[in-house]
Amino acid sequence: MTGRGRNTLGVAILVAWLVMLGLNARRAYFQSELTQLAEAALALDPGVNFYSLRMGDRAVGLATSRLDTVPGGFELEDVMSLELPALGQTGTATARTRVTLSESLVMREFHFSLDSEVGEFEAEGRMEGDTLLLVTVSAGGAPEVLSFRLPEPPIFAAILPIRVAMGGELTVGRELRLPVFDPSTLSTRVVEVRVLEQDTLLVPDSADFDMGSGRWEPATFDTVPAWRIAEVYGGVQLESWIDGDGRIVEASSPLGFSMRRTEFELARQARDDGRGLASSPVDDDLILSTAVQADVPIADLEEAGRLRFRLGGVDLAGFDLDGGRQELWGDTLVVTRENWGTLDAGYDLPYPRMDLRETLRPEPLIQSDDPRIREVAEIATRWRQRWNHDPKRVAEDLSHWVHGYLEKSITFSVPSALQVLEGRQGDCNEHTVLFVAMARSLGLPARTAVGLVYLDGAFYYHAWPEVWMDGWVAVDPTFGQAPADAAHIRFVVGGLAQQVEIVRLIGRLEIEVLQ
Repeated sequence: MTGRGRNTLGVAILVAWLVMLGLNARRAYFQSELTQLAEAALALDPGVNFYSLRMGDRAVGLATSRLDTVPGGFELEDVMSLELPALGQTGTATARTRVTLSESLVMREFHFSLDSEVGEFEAEGRMEGDTLLLVTVSAGGAPEVLSFRLPEPPIFAAILPIRVAMGGELTVGRELRLPVFDPSTLSTRVVEVRVLEQDTLLVPDSADFDMGSGRWEPATFDTVPAWRIAEVYGGVQLESWIDGDGRIVEASSPLGFSMRRTEFELARQARDDGRGLASSPVDDDLILSTAVQADVPIADLEEAGRLRFRLGGVDLAGFDLDGGRQELWGDTLVVTRENWGTLDAGYDLPYPRMDLRETLRPEPLIQSDDPRIREVAEIATRWRQRWNHDPKRVAEDLSHWVHGYLEKSITFSVPSALQVLEGRQGDCNEHTVLFVAMARSLGLPARTAVGLVYLDGAFYYHAWPEVWMDGWVAVDPTFGQAPADAAHIRFVVGGLAQQVEIVRLIGRLEIEVLQ
């Protein structure tokens, strides 16, 4: 196996957190008469629903959704526990959402958390007045308070179907456009909601234990009038069947991930059955199922100075394909690997100008101003032993140091540089966020690039850093490369809010290698 092959576990896990984003952590604002919603919400039936979560044909977890009445309104609490197969490993994550609502379903406050092997991401928010949302983010280090001035009162996406139902919008053919706030990406976007069809679904209503087989079986079924709705944003469509109260009956995402309402005993049994599988086929593997197969192998990859690819199957507009080492000519992309020996950044660290300040400042998950990040960055680069702080040498040292420091493992998380530094494990996302934080702490402009990387006959979704050397230069601490090879195809630049755009490639993108 090649050196790249040995590092397979570090590749292409970006799509994992999008599962959470797509079916649990989406947030929204509603546009309606609050009085009408308050009157309609009186008919809401509090209760608890259980769901079986599946990836392809394999059960990978379970979820609980509880709606309660509280003084002056409602409380919705969702818990989703996932055990996702990926490259022979099982990554685990638990997402929890609690939203307190007014009588008219306006959000008062929320709490969202995502627990994984590398730590916990938490975001808590509360409304001040009608349009100011204050959010406290905790992901290692000191909590940070962010404020969002919004045009209208927000709700979470779990409430979005309830809002559609209570607003009298469950009419086939109805279309709505709603702004969305997502605490896992700390961003807003406009979501289009479409009511597609109406039908009646069968849902297990009780379960009995069969002593002979030693298994739980459905005892009775309930017929549930349901409406299929689609939530569309950034070219991605997520579909759900909801009942007359707006509670989810079934849902699916483009990643092959789905959830279905059932009884708790049946959901738990399905999850345990999934655990018992020794190995999973490609369709049930989060990474393998999203890979893009290459039409021909790429020979001598490490030595290739330039590669050409023809991209198809998707609209390329809006992606960061052109610029730096990448040139896009129609549907043909040319990637030229930088010549590390001749690179000249043209400055000494720290970067002396203000034009790249966005790629030098700390962010909630990139704590480049934390003394611990700065200390390890100085150690990794032997910072205090140099008279000349050469950006190229620092980038190379950081890439090799992060590569050697982190154990390569599958993680399903919202990565935080401080948590990665303490946990010492992760995939490409953890390698990238730690590198970017360390680079910025030394005054080296750095940003995150997301796209695909070639490995053993296929292209996998991947993340890596870019640093400024009189132009953006790709490095890859997951593979220990400085510069990154020419088989890194960048589609998106930026943090989690921008990286969501990568989802519209999954299952559609075609790559033809033109050698």
